[in-house]
Amino acid sequence: MHELLQEALMKAEGPISGALIQKIESVSGGCIHNAWRLTLKDGKQLFAKTASLDDFPKLSFEADGLNSLKRFTTEDMIEIPQPLVLKKLNTGCVLLLPWLDLGRGHQSILGKGLALIHQSSTAHNPGHFGWSIDGFIGSGPQIGGWSKYWGECFVNFRLLPQLRIGAKWGINLANWKELLTHLIISLEKHKPQPSLVHGDLWSGNVAIQKNGKGVIFDPAVWWADREVDIAMTRLFGGFSNEFYEAYESIWPLPDSAKNRIDIYNLYHLLNHANIFGGAYKSQCILQLENMKKTIVQ
Repeated sequence: MHELLQEALMKAEGPISGALIQKIESVSGGCIHNAWRLTLKDGKQLFAKTASLDDFPKLSFEADGLNSLKRFTTEDMIEIPQPLVLKKLNTGCVLLLPWLDLGRGHQSILGKGLALIHQSSTAHNPGHFGWSIDGFIGSGPQIGGWSKYWGECFVNFRLLPQLRIGAKWGINLANWKELLTHLIISLEKHKPQPSLVHGDLWSGNVAIQKNGKGVIFDPAVWWADREVDIAMTRLFGGFSNEFYEAYESIWPLPDSAKNRIDIYNLYHLLNHANIFGGAYKSQCILQLENMKKTIVQ
């Protein structure tokens, strides 16, 4: 591993080009990549992700997402790690990021910072929903493509691909076609503007630094209704009331947002069912059945 990471540094550009590694420590990471803390000879520390050559598109999508979010971030509130090196080498691929010292702190800064990302990106949105290339949500696929219509984008690029994968474990797509049609109609009536969203905003992908600033990482970005980020924060918990109050203080959500939480989180439940199986499968079916009762008249 030392050889792979040192090679990435030797081929890097900018201030860390050619830097020598003094120490490598394994740190907890996700289920896709290996993660490391690098201490360089000059004392500087970096965070590294390494993966197989086949997983280079995942690292590339992550780096693109971080750079995209950084464009709209108020940096005195939230720091988006800046990709320093992204290399595909002979024996693996490497993404190098700054090392950030994480601590504990008030989540209000995360709420305000996220609202400002949404607000700033919406003011400069591309006029349609989606993303230019296929990406990933965890290890699952996140389909690229564009649509001017939010309902069509969410159903066709998010729900339908996951439902088709779910056919392998028992989802019968024919049972839910009427529901999907009604979802398109319902979301079209909502008429949100495109915002750049993190896309995978659960508590494991945010933190507070020791300097008090927030940090957001491991994105699955796309242009979407900003509510998809807020909805996901409620799926697995971990966000305080202060987070939501701070978000609302910058850009309040419409009262109807609560009616779309389960719709937006169905995407993540399906993705989890397709990756991990288990109880997520029955949870998806229950969610679909409940939505059919309430949305299909």
